Amino acid sequence: MKVLVTGATGFVGRHLVAALLARGCEVRAVARNAETAASMPWINAVEFIAADIHAADLDIAKLTTGVDALAHLAWPGLPNYQALFHFEHNLMADYRFIKGAVEGGVSQVMVTGTCFEYGMQSGPLSEQTAPQPSNPYGLAKNTLRVFLENLQCEKSFTLQWARLFYLHGSGQNPNSLLAALDRAIDAGDERFNMSAGEQLRDYLAIETAAGYLAAILQQRDFNGVINCSSGQPISVRALVEQRLRERDASISLNLGHYPYPTHEPMAFWGVADRLQQLLGAEHEA
Repeated sequence: MKVLVTGATGFVGRHLVAALLARGCEVRAVARNAETAASMPWINAVEFIAADIHAADLDIAKLTTGVDALAHLAWPGLPNYQALFHFEHNLMADYRFIKGAVEGGVSQVMVTGTCFEYGMQSGPLSEQTAPQPSNPYGLAKNTLRVFLENLQCEKSFTLQWARLFYLHGSGQNPNSLLAALDRAIDAGDERFNMSAGEQLRDYLAIETAAGYLAAILQQRDFNGVINCSSGQPISVRALVEQRLRERDASISLNLGHYPYPTHEPMAFWGVADRLQQLLGAEHEA
């Protein structure tokens, strides 16, 4: 199986490429920056192409020739979830690229969506939960999914829409919670500023998430939305304390220093039943 991965040097992309290679897949990796790609441990094991998939002069047919599936991860502008750029630019540029890939003969497309498609809804969120995006990023991603589902009425292709929740691990945004905590520990700081930490979230190690995405891609007849999540809510404070134990660190937590974010509900997590069924089917195969 040959997979074209866009955003191959990004946080999720670099790990998905490694997971696909580990499963015996061929990978055509696409990213804008060849220098960044050259630093990836897998660079000599893939066919790398430096390209901007949103470029007006991109030869999409040439880029997608000979691939069995497209794993579309590229999405500029993160982690600014509030920017209008997401639907003013990314939405239609992504749609044009994916439509071009399908017209070029790609029969299977995986796109990474986001838990922000669910908006401010609380509690367990399943794929049957109606999306109610409340920020431009979530709105743009959800609208792209709707556009692509409508495209399926005209063009025959499989669409695998994998909604990502909270991922952590190497390559993550340096301002994200655990990356900032690790930095504070490494610097020998006495205190770590954070919120009160009572919010419940769905966290997943990036290597685990990448393995899930690779498994979904190899279930070639699966079509539809799927939560890429742990299915297990954990409080932010418990997550931080868990990392402190892993690192054997004694830094004190300055709880309540930051207010709770207003763009997220206090408690939400993904229902992972569909994912576990799919993974179970893979192990039985």
